[in-house]
Amino acid sequence: MILVFGQTGQVARELAALAPDALCLGRARADLTDPAACAAAVVTYRPAAVINAAAWTAVDKAEDDEQAATVVNAAAPGAMAQACAAAGIPFVHISTDYVFDGQGSLPFAPDHPTAPLSAYGRSKLAGERAVRAAGGPHVILRTSWVFSAHGSNFVKTMLRLGAERQVLRVVADQTGGPTPAAAIAAACLTIADRLRRDPELSGTHHIAGAPDTTWAGFARVIMDMAHLPTRIEEITTADWPTPARRPANSRLDCAALEQAFGIPRPDWRAGLSAVLSELNVLPLPHER
Repeated sequence: MILVFGQTGQVARELAALAPDALCLGRARADLTDPAACAAAVVTYRPAAVINAAAWTAVDKAEDDEQAATVVNAAAPGAMAQACAAAGIPFVHISTDYVFDGQGSLPFAPDHPTAPLSAYGRSKLAGERAVRAAGGPHVILRTSWVFSAHGSNFVKTMLRLGAERQVLRVVADQTGGPTPAAAIAAACLTIADRLRRDPELSGTHHIAGAPDTTWAGFARVIMDMAHLPTRIEEITTADWPTPARRPANSRLDCAALEQAFGIPRPDWRAGLSAVLSELNVLPLPHER
């Protein structure tokens, strides 16, 4: 049995769909504000593997309460990882491109120096360090720009606004790889299975959708595939200030993941098509 921390988040929902026998723990059964309870859940259920798909993901709100974000994003996964290490249980932990400073135009390799720009990024980096320090079999899987048919994400926001407005102003100077949550979930399951058989595969890896694009470019494809006439007007990050600084360059080098686990970069356009179908947005064949 695989134990999943998270139940209503994007990746957790996809994990539940792909692995119906997995036990997905929501806040009522494993509150990440209580790290000891998270460790106790590992001890209680003694799973074959643990996947942490839960996190504080409110990037801007973390600026106002970094301490709380750090409990959820660092102390809790650290406690999970320690409990897993003590029992020899493989642990897969999802992290983020926000651990980097976003400088340059080259993709960030897993071993590139980290330098987060925000409280959220710092909390996630602290979580990575706590997981590594536990010393057990683990993979930290960094990703970016996650989307699905569930929860709040860029795709659903664009669809809602695109149905209401003729023009949308979208940032065009941030670049990264939109990543389907379903692809992340599938990768987590593959990694967990391989780690059970080969703990030496422990390490840090990246998964991000291909090809890289900007938020404005992503928005245009969403409008095109959803057959919405909304025009996308390109703006800069400075035109759309937010409490937390976003990386301008969120490109991730995913070659090591494919080499170690045989997992290629997912095509986000195919993932977007699947999400639109799930949301009943794509027109029927006779309507095209």
